[in-house]
Amino acid sequence: MVSAVFHSPLNVKVNLKVSTAAASLMAINAIKTEAACADSTRANGTNVHAKSTPTQQSTPRLPPQKPGYDWRELAMRVLPPLLGLGLLIGIWALVSIGTASSIPSPLETWKQALAVFADPFYRNGPNDQGVGWNVLMSLQRVALGFGLAAAVGIPAGFAIGRFEFLSRMFNPLISLLRPVSPLAWLPIGLLVFKGANPAAIWTIFICSIWPMIINTAVGVQRVPQDYMNVARVLNLSEWKILTKILFPSVLPYMLTGVRLAVGTAWLVIVAAEMLTGGVGIGFWVWDEWNNLNVKNIIIAIFVIGIVGLILEYALIKFASAFTFEEVKS
Repeated sequence: MVSAVFHSPLNVKVNLKVSTAAASLMAINAIKTEAACADSTRANGTNVHAKSTPTQQSTPRLPPQKPGYDWRELAMRVLPPLLGLGLLIGIWALVSIGTASSIPSPLETWKQALAVFADPFYRNGPNDQGVGWNVLMSLQRVALGFGLAAAVGIPAGFAIGRFEFLSRMFNPLISLLRPVSPLAWLPIGLLVFKGANPAAIWTIFICSIWPMIINTAVGVQRVPQDYMNVARVLNLSEWKILTKILFPSVLPYMLTGVRLAVGTAWLVIVAAEMLTGGVGIGFWVWDEWNNLNVKNIIIAIFVIGIVGLILEYALIKFASAFTFEEVKS
């Protein structure tokens, strides 16, 4: 059984009109809502822009601030040396008090140093000259002896490190002669060269040559084997191997040997000049001891230390200019 519902045409028309009117009202409301949102957005944007513009105009742009100085690093560089120097002066003062002024106090030595350095280059005779001339003469002897040691020791170190036969040949001799005291070499120099100045230069030479030989030879032996294999593959000559492979690799070791040799040479010259006499800082120390002038002896100790420190610092800067590694004292 089938049932059917029949609507009249009038009811259909009325329903269509009602639905159309409702849709129109909904569309009008949606348009009004969008328009209101757009107006509020524009108003907010205008207000924000109006508020931000005066701020940007009224506030000047500040220049970038430079990073502050690292005072902590400065303190770590300056304070420890000053504290160490203060400790030395304090111990020195206590020793002076404990020895009943046999050792002059720091203040007395300072006053004497002002008098000594007021005219360091005076000349009253061949054996009575200022401390400046004595230091310069000692530096001249050190330069000659050290230069000869470098001219012989560095090539010898390259040869000993490069060839195993030479290494086995000279290593026992180096181990035998290196510990010998400078004062033991000085009489040999006096006997051979018949003069005090050549004997002092000879002593510097023979004592400062060993650090350069040893460090250069060790540097050559530590060159990576891959470098040498590449040189064989490329069929490089011995001169090319020396200049292009060995020398750049050995340079840090060689400069370390040079630094050690300079320190040794400056130590040796003081001992040698005490025995040979003449003009020099070592002879000046011995002469002041003969005159029982302890103040000048202490001044000479500080002069020797300061000159050695300057030589060490200069060689550190020189080594840093030719190597990529950080060189430390």
